[in-house]
Amino acid sequence: MRRASPALPPGSWLGLLGGGQLGRMFCMAAQSLGYRVCVLDPGADSPAGSIAERHLKADYLDDAALDELARTCRAATTEFENVPARALERLARDVAVAPAGASVAIAQDRIDEKAFVRRAGIEVAPYAVVRDEADLRTADPALFPAILKAARLGYDGKGQARVADVAAALEAFRAFGGVPCVLEKRLALAKEVSVVVARGFDGVASAWPLAENEHRGGILAVSTVPARVDAALAARASQATLAIVAALDYVGVLCVEFFVLDDGRLVVNEMAPRPHNSGHYTIDACVTSQFEQQARVMAGLPLGATRQHSPAVMLNLLGDVWYGERDAPSEPDWTRVLRHPQAKLHLYGKTEARRGRKMGHVTVLGETAAECASVAATIERDLGIAT
Repeated sequence: MRRASPALPPGSWLGLLGGGQLGRMFCMAAQSLGYRVCVLDPGADSPAGSIAERHLKADYLDDAALDELARTCRAATTEFENVPARALERLARDVAVAPAGASVAIAQDRIDEKAFVRRAGIEVAPYAVVRDEADLRTADPALFPAILKAARLGYDGKGQARVADVAAALEAFRAFGGVPCVLEKRLALAKEVSVVVARGFDGVASAWPLAENEHRGGILAVSTVPARVDAALAARASQATLAIVAALDYVGVLCVEFFVLDDGRLVVNEMAPRPHNSGHYTIDACVTSQFEQQARVMAGLPLGATRQHSPAVMLNLLGDVWYGERDAPSEPDWTRVLRHPQAKLHLYGKTEARRGRKMGHVTVLGETAAECASVAATIERDLGIAT
């Protein structure tokens, strides 16, 4: 579905499926442009629902709630990839929807996603599709050691297991409940990087600079931007991402995560059909944030510039910071962050801190990447973040 001209005027309603922190930051960006947001999310006190002009507390496939969202809004989007594609397809009968349900469906299934990326002519890690135990017993031995990944509903390292051999893979497959999986060869990695891109209904696309990502326990911990790679590799990653969104005919904001191999090759890990944790730095370090861009796309406005004006390091703040060595959580001393004038603190309004739960982030700006890294390391020490 293509957006009709002219662009939506300020005061129009934009719909959002999902109530998490990505939705919260979308609401803020959309509201700063003069739009109102209606959130559909089953949570009673969600980060996005608490600041949106309207919150429909219902399941994503609730017919009455979807009809009400369609009556209220001129356009709708999603803030996380596990919103059922059927909900987006239903909304698309009546309003402009981006990303389209078909695009989200591909990104929701690792089997479909890897096949799609290969068809687009872009390299992925060697893998095998696993639908039953026989697929594991007959898998190419060269795939081991490997990572077994559930095809659906995996994020932040969930639904994944490192397996050294067939026996370990069978054990993990059974632990996952025998759901479809991919068995992916473990590769020698030099870095993990990502590109966030926005594409409008008119087909115009623009990518932000390449982010270099460090994961701890399967969760993104630190993003350094621009990534510490040569310009040629950064250009290849950007070109591959733009090729993917064009092949998908994707509309909205999308992130593609890549592995940089020891031999310099670049392979796609996965993609997320939404704004991404590794793009949070764009709020403070770029002319246009990924969330403002998402709102611009939905409203049919021209894309903003994606130029980065300051080097940046983004730190994820997990609920562990609230605990430290304690059994019960307590509010951290945020003056230890904000005493650094170039540090920008973003808290997500979540009322309960749990270990491993994303509670906020800090973006450190500076004149140089080295300055950002030094301040970020100090903040991690001050907050007791394990590195």
